[in-house]
Amino acid sequence: MSDQNSEAESVSLYTAIGGEPTIRALVTRFYELMDTLPEAKACRDIHPPSLEGSAQKLTWYLTGWLGGPQLYVERFGHPMLRRRHFVAPIGEAERDGWLLCFERALAETIPDPTLREAIWTPAQQLAHHMQNK
Repeated sequence: MSDQNSEAESVSLYTAIGGEPTIRALVTRFYELMDTLPEAKACRDIHPPSLEGSAQKLTWYLTGWLGGPQLYVERFGHPMLRRRHFVAPIGEAERDGWLLCFERALAETIPDPTLREAIWTPAQQLAHHMQNK
């Protein structure tokens, strides 16, 4: 029985949520929400006109962050997210818009509440860490 428990504990969030298709669905929905929700305007405004590059980078980052292949690191090295985002003024409005979109996208793409919470809690911490104004 302990072998089954240790095996279950070794499953990454990436695998538990369904891998690449779920990550892509999450990121797609996240950027759809950012592009359309008035509450996310401040966050949207600090992104480039096309969100395609941002979506690809977030897909690569989340894949590795959730325990899948380290696609972002393979392309760009250590994420150093706060440093890489210093070019964008991230205040409360930008942070809160990002969190709103991410929370809704999670709710719409990951049905298991335990898995959602396992992603949401550190995502909130990360978003607060990214604030630079």
